[in-house]
Amino acid sequence: MSGRDLFCQPRRIGRGAALTLVFTSVLVAGAATGSLPAADGRDRKSPSGPTIAAASAGRHEDVEKAAEEAMADGESPMEAAERAVSRSGDRWGAVYSQGEYEEFEEALDGRYTGVGLWARRERDGRIEVTKVRSGSPAAAAGIREGDRLHSVDGRKVDGRPVTEVVSLLRGDATDAAAGTTVRLGLERGTRAWSETLRRARLSTDDVTVHTPADGITVIRIAAFTKGAGDRVRTAVRRAPAGAGIVLDLRGNSGGLVTEAVTAASAFLDGGLVATYDVEGEQRALHADSGGDTTRPLVALVDGGTMSAAELLTGALQDRGRAVVVGSRTFGKGSVQMPSRLPDGSVAELTVGHYRTPSGRGVDGRGITPDLEADRQVLKRAETVLSGLGR
Repeated sequence: MSGRDLFCQPRRIGRGAALTLVFTSVLVAGAATGSLPAADGRDRKSPSGPTIAAASAGRHEDVEKAAEEAMADGESPMEAAERAVSRSGDRWGAVYSQGEYEEFEEALDGRYTGVGLWARRERDGRIEVTKVRSGSPAAAAGIREGDRLHSVDGRKVDGRPVTEVVSLLRGDATDAAAGTTVRLGLERGTRAWSETLRRARLSTDDVTVHTPADGITVIRIAAFTKGAGDRVRTAVRRAPAGAGIVLDLRGNSGGLVTEAVTAASAFLDGGLVATYDVEGEQRALHADSGGDTTRPLVALVDGGTMSAAELLTGALQDRGRAVVVGSRTFGKGSVQMPSRLPDGSVAELTVGHYRTPSGRGVDGRGITPDLEADRQVLKRAETVLSGLGR
């Protein structure tokens, strides 16, 4: 498994695909509360709209009914809902406990409870620390990049999926809060030792900016958490005049669609970013006016580029604003609707899909880059920028 940000993983362990910050209920909930651009007067039902609406409404009713019957019989509504979601065949359907869902929403707000470690599983099964957040409990304890994590609270982690390591570090089993302790077993070369850390409330660094000596500005977006779009716009404004920009979306598994649209607004002067349907009703997302439309731009993508990140990539590609370099994206272009169950847990089921400005569907297909590359991708991007006259 490739490296994952340990703080980003929602508590979805053992319940379907363990995905981080996917393009989920935020879109639907935002549309309902008016935080997304309102549908314009051209909205219309698609030919398949009634069928989609009936099917999704039926799935929600089945799941809710199963949860209610379980509650009446003294059984777990959440477990009954999980079984119903599994039977529905909905690839992206999932059920969260109330605490899990609240933590998922906190992650989208750019906040999390943890110790400030990033890690990956090596081919030999060992867990290696790949990054330590500055000012975090892990940094204060002197943990460094390259250290090996071999146990969490006495439980060996070698050979475990990173998602399980995340669960242990965050204390999922006990709903651990900030201030609770976690004991880590670590190795560095021939040295082995243990550290007891207190979990803390931390904020994410989902947008980072780097300017190499050649003047190119590299803007990396790890996830579309709250405020990410404005940070992208600020980075574009501060970039050297006329210099090219590399927008690095590799490994970005999505997040808040409103933030992806704001990021698109940094490079577009208004116009369509994407269309989407919610139970058959067609709606549209538009960029704000005033973006930088002349600066050379390359977007980097890979198989970990998902959801809202694919929405942004598709908009920039379809509208001729960016050259897309890398490998085919993941292909997550569906919209989930949340519903609250009797015990406070939340079921999410697919209710629709989004399309790029040219009408391309993304779900199950992904986006094909203009220039495919799987090695030295950043150098390829620099070469492309030089050809664009940066």
